[in-house]
This record gives sequence, structure tokens and C-alpha cells, in this order.
Amino acid sequence: MLTKRRITLAGSTAAAAVLLAAGTAPVYADKGGTGVGGPGCRGASKYVKVCASDPSSRPGTSGSSGAPAAGFGAGAGGRGGTVAAKCTYTKLVPQPPAENLAMQDGKRQGGKGAVYQVMCPDTGRIGVVWVPDGEPAPAQPAVDPEVLARRAVDSMRLDGPDVASPRPGGKYTVGVPMWLWGKQGENTYGPATATASAGDVTVTATAKVTSIRWTMGDGTTVACAGPGTPYRGSRNMANSPDCGHRYTRTSSGQPGERFSLTATSTWTITWEVSAGEPAGDAGEWTETRDSTIGVRVGEIQVLR
Repeated sequence: MLTKRRITLAGSTAAAAVLLAAGTAPVYADKGGTGVGGPGCRGASKYVKVCASDPSSRPGTSGSSGAPAAGFGAGAGGRGGTVAAKCTYTKLVPQPPAENLAMQDGKRQGGKGAVYQVMCPDTGRIGVVWVPDGEPAPAQPAVDPEVLARRAVDSMRLDGPDVASPRPGGKYTVGVPMWLWGKQGENTYGPATATASAGDVTVTATAKVTSIRWTMGDGTTVACAGPGTPYRGSRNMANSPDCGHRYTRTSSGQPGERFSLTATSTWTITWEVSAGEPAGDAGEWTETRDSTIGVRVGEIQVLR
């Protein structure tokens, strides 16, 4: 069985990652989508959007602070040796529910402030952060928690699906229901949990497969929300209740006389800062893993 790895950053605006700008300045307010903040800074009527960038940062220095805008100003003190990412801060309307980590963080700080969505196109990060009223935009932490989260995920050694059916050495028949399923191991289905630390910051990450896509090799694809249901002999010729396929032609003429089947699992990874600062920082992204096997499919020979 071959296993390959691909990574895809989750781009949904609902992603729970917390983004922190690295020494962002100057700051521009853009109300109503006028675009006064320059390229990439566009607002909407129900949002207050703030664009922040610091193209002047250089090793050993930090960006200069800008004038406050939209309720808070730009934070100085970028990370030495880096160029600050261009980020936008958008006040969420409506605000997230009380159980949201950023809202809980705000409650611990007295509850006077609001949750902002932060987007940094240069780094691909999307998330939310609590900003107290009158406070400057947060600066980049000395330890990037997302870097720690990825380190924790790397230690999990996530694999592609452990395919139980079809079996690599099995022989299957045209028109007969094939039940697709995979074994649910910690590293092949999850959940898997790991932590990583640097300084006084600890990040806990959890990974779990949320879907499996079966590319059957005959031009069809089967999408399954779970691992599939194991076949039992008592089911006879019944179709799988949640994840199955019927081949309509043989694998004759294919390389090795087998269809090349690829099972691709999508792992959803969530992480949060479990110790240290910034408290409440959390995020989510997805990764995929592939497993490939050969499937021999023939026809029933009828004697006359």
C-alpha cells in the first residue's frame, strides 16, 4: 500500500484560527468598501475593516506605530528578521456565541471589547481574536502557535486509509456490490492528539478523518462521510448502506490486470494554546493522505 501526503489550508471564514499581526503599521480604515487602505483592503457595509501592513520592517527593527483606526491602533514591535504579513482586522457582526474561545478570553479581560476576524493572505491564516476597547492591534507573539501546532501534527505520523475492503489480493466480479471500508486506527482514522511546546507556550492539536474519497480506477469516484461499514456474509448481495460501488466492466487491459484504486482521507486538524500566551489562540486546517491498491475485477463465466 502506498501512502502520499498533501496539505490544504482551510479557507472558510468560519475557521477558528486566531491570527496575530507581526508588528503591523501603518493602519488604514476602510468603511463601506471604499478601498482607501490600498490593494486587498475592501470592506462591507456591516463590517468595520482595518488593513495593516509593515513593508518597512527589517532585521533588528520593528515597524513604526500608526494612528489608531476603527477603535484600535497598530501594534509596534514586530519579530526581528521578518517582514510583517499584511493582515486585515474585521469586527464580527454579530459577535460569536459566548462559548467561543475568543469571547471567553474577552470575558476574562473584563468583557469590554469585541472579537475581530483576522486574515493574513500572505501566510494563509484566517481566524478570530479578542481586542479590548482602546487597545492596539495585537503584535506577533515571540512563539507562533500555528508553527507549534504543525509540529505537533507532524509527530502524529498521520497515514492514508488502512483499506480493509477491497483487499489487494482479492478477486471481484462485475455487477456485484463492493463494500468499501477502512480500519479505524489512531494514525489512519483518528482521533489522534499531540502537543508541542516552545518556551512557556504549549499547543495541543487533535486530528480526525472527516471524509474519505474513493477513486475507483474505472472513472468513478465515491465520496463517503465515514470509514464505511464492514461487510457481513448475512448481507448477501445487498449494497453497502453508506459506502459502496459496483464495477460495470472488468479490469482486463489495465496495468497488471487491476484497477488502480486510491482512497484519500481528509484529516481535519484543530488546535489551541493550552498553556502560555496568547491565551485563547486556536485554529483549524485540513490535510489529506492517500492509499493506493490494485483491484482485480472479472466476470462470472457461465457454462452452457
